[in-house]
Amino acid sequence: MNTTTGTIEEVSLMSTIAAAPGFGTRRPTATRRVAPRPAAAPVDVRLTRRGRLVLLVLFLGLVTAALMGLGGQSAATGEAGDPVPTRTVVVHEGDTLWAIASEVAAPGDVREMIHQIEELNALSGASLSEGQEIAVPVG
Repeated sequence: MNTTTGTIEEVSLMSTIAAAPGFGTRRPTATRRVAPRPAAAPVDVRLTRRGRLVLLVLFLGLVTAALMGLGGQSAATGEAGDPVPTRTVVVHEGDTLWAIASEVAAPGDVREMIHQIEELNALSGASLSEGQEIAVPVG
């Protein structure tokens, strides 16, 4: 070190440090060898019974929230619909809903007439029983 460039205090401090025992020697450091990490292998995800139950509850909660958010509006109104002029028909043995609907429907509209008859009479299907009275739109 060049002592001509430093102040007197710096020079005396540097000479004191340089005179200290062990100055300038390296201390042995403990070396630790680290094994290289292996490449990441795919991890199998395993859920416990409790984990599966929690996921099921969360999924059902999300589905319920979505249905409530999207399906919360009713299609029904408080107003009465347009009255449909009807006549009452008594079902006889061998009568079918197709035959009754084809008598009052315009050509090509038999299926639509069957649907109207089912809605007017709150029928769950096209089956009729003998002696049943059904309302049929006047065509």
